[in-house]
Amino acid sequence: MTAERKKYLKVAALSVLVSLLAGAVVILILGKNPLSAYYNLLQGVGLAPKAKYGGGQSMLTDLSSYIDYWTPMIFAALSYAVAMRCGLFNIGISGQMLIGGFTATVLVGYSNLPSAAAKPLVILVGLVAGMAGGALIGFLKYRFNVNEVVSSIMINYIAEYVISFIIQTSCIDPVSRQSRAISNNARLTFHQVLIGGYKYDLPIGFLLAIAVMLLVKFVFDRNRTASRYIGIHVGSRIVLSMAISGALAGLAGVTYYLGYVNSIQPRVLLSTGYDAIAVGLLGNNDPVGIFFASFLIEIISKGSTYLQSQAGLESEIADVITGLILLTSACNFYFMARMGRKEKQHAERN
Repeated sequence: MTAERKKYLKVAALSVLVSLLAGAVVILILGKNPLSAYYNLLQGVGLAPKAKYGGGQSMLTDLSSYIDYWTPMIFAALSYAVAMRCGLFNIGISGQMLIGGFTATVLVGYSNLPSAAAKPLVILVGLVAGMAGGALIGFLKYRFNVNEVVSSIMINYIAEYVISFIIQTSCIDPVSRQSRAISNNARLTFHQVLIGGYKYDLPIGFLLAIAVMLLVKFVFDRNRTASRYIGIHVGSRIVLSMAISGALAGLAGVTYYLGYVNSIQPRVLLSTGYDAIAVGLLGNNDPVGIFFASFLIEIISKGSTYLQSQAGLESEIADVITGLILLTSACNFYFMARMGRKEKQHAERN
């Protein structure tokens, strides 16, 4: 491990610690026990045992559900990291997730294709649809010099309202008020699989996420020198970078909308794309760092439901803690620079 990486790990650990301590202060102000609250978060994702379980449930089934929930965030954070490595800020990940998930739902999710054909097609269609959304943002920047932050935010809203209109007029479920459920053949999660008397959620996308993470790391490591020259792009690099970022966001979309859940709620844009920023910053935009950072962030997000039921705290406390992690992570480069100056001064004195 390089000295620079060791330094970053220290700073990242400090960021998380400061955020958790600040969150503990907020919880104390609300009159609750922070240690119990944080333990509830672990219980909610299957990393600590609950007092009792319902039929077919156990600590391991909770963990399998958490892995299913975690998977889209890995893709979303990798999407953010790819754009950032090329000097671009993709804040449209949630919109690209929706585009990928909706396109795959309509073209494959409602079909009668067998599982062997439907599941790979879901992945392919979602990837291509997300890629198209990302490439459009890159093209607008290259051809018309439209800032990618502005265009991606606008496309987020366009995707949200156009897709909401289509769902409400063409494929709404009158009971759930969401899009009609997709077929099990097209779903990327084997839902409630009975093994040894317990019901597990087994996400196919998680294995794909690990493979993609390793691939992105390989590419980043091979192009470490080139990545230092971020901000110097020709048009093709801008479009290609955003297209790849969009493709990863599309994979995040299908693993959520056709994996963790099996329908789309109209007029709701997932916070996953925005939380991916916190994950990327905390993980230093490194694929392996992102893997572990997303694991932590999603514990806070997923476990908040159980926290609310057990501790009586609103689930929004998870957003507060995530926001604190984002804030402290944004200061990481400042802290690293300070550490570097102190080390240099110490070396000069000796």
